Amino acid sequence: MSRRDSIDSLFLKKPVATASSASKSADRVRTGAISAMGSSLQEMAENAKQASRLQQQLAEGEVVISIDTASVDTSKIVDRIPADVDPDFDALVQSVAEHGQQVPILVRPSPQATGRFEIAYGRRRLKAAQTLGLPVRAIVRNLSDSQLVIAQGRENLDRKDLSFIEKAFFAKHLEDAGCDRSTIIAALASDKADVSRYVAAARQLPEDVVRLIGPAPKAGRARWLALVDRLASPSKLANARELLRGYADNKLESDVRLDALLRALDEPEKIDPAGKAGDWKTPLGKRGARIEERRGKTMIVFDEKVVPAFAQFISAKLDELYREFQERKGEGESE
Repeated sequence: MSRRDSIDSLFLKKPVATASSASKSADRVRTGAISAMGSSLQEMAENAKQASRLQQQLAEGEVVISIDTASVDTSKIVDRIPADVDPDFDALVQSVAEHGQQVPILVRPSPQATGRFEIAYGRRRLKAAQTLGLPVRAIVRNLSDSQLVIAQGRENLDRKDLSFIEKAFFAKHLEDAGCDRSTIIAALASDKADVSRYVAAARQLPEDVVRLIGPAPKAGRARWLALVDRLASPSKLANARELLRGYADNKLESDVRLDALLRALDEPEKIDPAGKAGDWKTPLGKRGARIEERRGKTMIVFDEKVVPAFAQFISAKLDELYREFQERKGEGESE
């Protein structure tokens, strides 16, 4: 008996010869449950064939496929600084909507999860496909960790280059992730001296401030180092964050934000005649914070060099301190 006959004998019903069924076909009839099982087995077999074909193509080099954007994980190393005002991205979305995705992104099979992918480059195209609710066309290639970041950096040679500050933070993120200098140099297509300058600049600038400014594609190293000088004092840094939030609300473009910030920080700080200012000193006599009261607002600016992490400690205790304040205030009123 063949293997198929054996399975049929187990799972197929033979019609019973009765008077009521005599006119029915003598063909065997599958039950609903067994039919569903057969469909599931067939689907599993087809999926296995597709996976096998994909693995074979990957072994031979690469393959272009359409994949669900939800199955693509972002790279651990960020190179682009997102801009909330980005006409180029809006144009890309319109182009993909009208003409389809012309250039595939590059991904590798995820080392952590079967059926998922990790992107090397093409995040703007991936985001455009996500915006439109479309699958994304992707080149699938087996890449090591170093090959992944080198491919990510080298893509920028073929399209709009990274700005100075994007290169600086890309280099810093690669170094923080444990990449050696040779990998960083290859990823940025740069030399050792340039990479050192990139990393040094990035380590002097607060990343949250840079993100509020944006990529500033027209600004070179000199303008960013000028900003480093202007942010030397804690009060200037606090003022810069406040100004940048206003620039974002007004939808100023990235380069305009940087220029406006540099001009604003060049101006001498205006002192409110009616305001009050004072210092808080540590038990060792060092100034740990500047306390300023002006126009109905009180600002406490901690010096991170003198009291590192103290601001975060105070922030975590604000609820507790406020409850204590309310209790003491209530006690005072009861008296």
